[in-house]
Amino acid sequence: MKITAIEQFFPRPRIRLVKITTDTGLVGWGETTLEGKPKSVYGAVEELAEYLIGKDPLRIEHHWQHIYRSAFFRGGNVLMSALSGIDQALWDIAGKHFGVPIHALLGGHVRDRIRVYAHWGIRDMSEAGLQAARERLDMLMKKGYTAFKGGPGGKWRAHEAPAVIDQFVKCAYTMREWVGPEVELCFDFHGKMTPALAIEICQELKGMRPMFVEEPVPQENVDALKLVSDHVSFPIATGERLLTRWGFRDVFEKHAVALIQPDVSHVGGISELKKVANMAEVYYMHTMPHCAIGPVALSACLQVDAAVPNFFIQEQIDQSLGEGMLKTPWQVQDGFIELPTGPGLGIELDEQFLAEQCTYREELGGEFYYDADGSVADW
Repeated sequence: MKITAIEQFFPRPRIRLVKITTDTGLVGWGETTLEGKPKSVYGAVEELAEYLIGKDPLRIEHHWQHIYRSAFFRGGNVLMSALSGIDQALWDIAGKHFGVPIHALLGGHVRDRIRVYAHWGIRDMSEAGLQAARERLDMLMKKGYTAFKGGPGGKWRAHEAPAVIDQFVKCAYTMREWVGPEVELCFDFHGKMTPALAIEICQELKGMRPMFVEEPVPQENVDALKLVSDHVSFPIATGERLLTRWGFRDVFEKHAVALIQPDVSHVGGISELKKVANMAEVYYMHTMPHCAIGPVALSACLQVDAAVPNFFIQEQIDQSLGEGMLKTPWQVQDGFIELPTGPGLGIELDEQFLAEQCTYREELGGEFYYDADGSVADW
């Protein structure tokens, strides 16, 4: 079996796909989404296709090592996103070739269903804000979700006035009041805070017992992250912007967090997500893969989630379930997605969805996101 073609698709914002076709007719899908860098990853995949055409798709580890190590400059978010999508597609082909789901090739499933959380929060206490939050919560509760993630949103400086902090804390406690003590809540700070401000806000939240706070500070400084963890009584999480097991090494060795969030479309694909999770197990850290993009990425996460003992919970957003994109979208029932059983990734993409080609628009606020004084702000 040989690889004969590699194609790319951009059907929706925050969804970039790679399709690998073989001479036997088997096709594998992967997701190469890197928000804000559509042309860069597209170009990287085009370059890597020159190596892959004519190769045996089942030599997954060999191809991963070649793509990662053959160039003098290793890693980086562009190369790793391209490699991640290609790796997913190769695993999809392997599963289809052997007629089994990918998790069967990863050692078999250790659980029968995968717990997921949804994005939901209260951003302001106005009548309109509360009504919108209530309507979305009611919709999600019908699916049986037992965990939700919100966040402070907006732009945060080195420190904020009491009114700004109090507003977010009030929203958070209102969320707890609405869902009750049986439901878990977590908050994504998006790396917006300084360590001091993050600690202050986390101390305000501790009475509501969050499941975790994600990326309280920017990801570059692991010691700053550990400083926050050491002063907070509930779990801290990070990892969506960390690449490869080498990128996670300091986090593990310094016990900087309790939970890690590698992204299957950035960390190095299914191969590397599994390795990072296995490393985390040694440090008694649990994994909850980041996934705020499309349905192919979520499908890849579910395969690893099924096979990893130290899995905790899976992130997903509305579009990652695949409504209008997959012929059989993923269904959430009682807060879980059932174990994937189809060969490979266990999905079939809708051809009409693939025929759409999206025009790029700003993603994650990176191009035009400034503070009141004109200085660059974090998204």
